[in-house]
Amino acid sequence: MVLGSLLINQHPLLFKNERLPWRHGPRDAGYPFSRRKMIIRPRATSSNSSTAEADNVGLGRSSLVLNKGIAEFYDESSGVWENIWGDHMHHGFYDDDSSVSLSDHRLAQIRMIEEALRFASVPSGEENTSDGKIPKRIVDVGCGIGGSSRYLARKYGAECRGITLSPVQAERATALALSQGLSDKVSFQVADALEQPFPDEQFDLVWSMESGEHMPNKLKFVNELVRVAAPGGTIIIVTWCHRDLAEGEDSLQPWEKGLLDKICKAYFLPSWCSAADYVKLLQSLSLDDIRTADWTQYVAPFWPAVLQSAFTWKGLTSLLRSGFKTIKGALVMPLMIEGFKKGVIKFSIITCRKPK
Repeated sequence: MVLGSLLINQHPLLFKNERLPWRHGPRDAGYPFSRRKMIIRPRATSSNSSTAEADNVGLGRSSLVLNKGIAEFYDESSGVWENIWGDHMHHGFYDDDSSVSLSDHRLAQIRMIEEALRFASVPSGEENTSDGKIPKRIVDVGCGIGGSSRYLARKYGAECRGITLSPVQAERATALALSQGLSDKVSFQVADALEQPFPDEQFDLVWSMESGEHMPNKLKFVNELVRVAAPGGTIIIVTWCHRDLAEGEDSLQPWEKGLLDKICKAYFLPSWCSAADYVKLLQSLSLDDIRTADWTQYVAPFWPAVLQSAFTWKGLTSLLRSGFKTIKGALVMPLMIEGFKKGVIKFSIITCRKPK
């Protein structure tokens, strides 16, 4: 129970019946029901060193070392996650901050997929609309164990290709596709998102659900998403960001950088960027219909629930069997909650379309 004691000492609020302050901010009055969005009009702009810190791996690690750490982290931890949370390795989308059960959290993860599609105006039915067309070829960039890939393949009858740095994830995703009768629709392979193994202009939908935070070169990451997108294709990026800088700010405050650096070391992340940085990169590539939104308030119950799940007997025994990297990641979960609570970390969606 040493692990449990360490987690409680780091964030005792989580184990009282107290409501977290960051779950009580004013809600967007229209979204999600009116699908309120911030729409960015494309304009030409040049990216610079402040735009996403594009060429900075961060924390003194090379890209090769970072990729190796990411692969090993997910090789270790993916089985623990699936055992407790199922096959969707991303946040859930919640209506309010009432208490929810594990089954509700899994439904919220499905809803996250649906809300991302809705935000990007990807049709939800079987027919094309004036806003978009049904995707028939999809790439899942940073696919985990293939939860989004299988869901999207079933929803649209589409062919989906998933890539991950983790051999364990690719193998498990393939096995799950076979067991669910989807091996003719989805496939998975080990590949680097910055050097995708696909020809140009292949996919109607380019999907990146919580993988962008791992990318050491955001400019190259975005360029690859655009390269593999078909003309008129939709690109969806759902990712962790730091807050947008205020007017007159050149960087985050030292204490904010310190907090994020601790998270980076545990989760094998490079330097963070903001949603505004992503928008600048997309604008520099002259993409259409650029949209962004801060969904932080809609994911509020997620990290406290993940941390609580670690305190079940199943969670503790799984963590102790998984390996040092997974345990280290668990110990940093309270810092993620702190980052959200203090407004340093934002949960963002950024979407656009490639010109026809």
